Amino acid sequence: MNLVESLRAHRLLAIVRGKDPAAALHTVRTLADEGIAAVEVSLTTADALTVITRARAELGPDALLGAGTVRSAADAARAVDAGASYLVTPALVDGLQSLGVPVLMGALTPSEIELALARGADAIKLFPGSLGGPGYLRALRDPFPEVPFVPVGGVDAQAARDYLDRGALAVGVGSPLVGDAADGGDLDGLRARAAEFRRVAAGEAP
Repeated sequence: MNLVESLRAHRLLAIVRGKDPAAALHTVRTLADEGIAAVEVSLTTADALTVITRARAELGPDALLGAGTVRSAADAARAVDAGASYLVTPALVDGLQSLGVPVLMGALTPSEIELALARGADAIKLFPGSLGGPGYLRALRDPFPEVPFVPVGGVDAQAARDYLDRGALAVGVGSPLVGDAADGGDLDGLRARAAEFRRVAAGEAP
């Protein structure tokens, strides 16, 4: 899978993190039903590997289903075995290249970005994006014009528009999109927010 091209096409990565495995699975399914193509299940989710395995079985082999909060090569190997087709880390992590799946590696500073690229990152998860905001991404685009950035952290609908306007490959969105759905909360609210973020990703006017 070419992660960069997939994210360029869809421009939105949904991040599912919750305390209820069944609700997390329902959340992944609902996001897919609402047209959110790329979904990451954080490994901090209760029974995350089972959620990934079951979601993979339901969504099929071609779904853009990844594992997030990957902090070690061991985490990564277990996630790939469970069915994750790409990995998302919160920071620099060694030993992921040998697994043969794309990696969205977390970095914030220019030095961290260089280190992530040296570790084989396919794209940079700019995290936490809220520290610098869209203006910081714009500043990074000058020395790193070819680097695909995916800002994550505090990305609401307006911030998503601003990041995409400033050259982000895509945006990663957790609670502003998922809300309490992965803890057993409101799926109707999730559907409404999914529609809103799809409009943002498509570049439609507010």
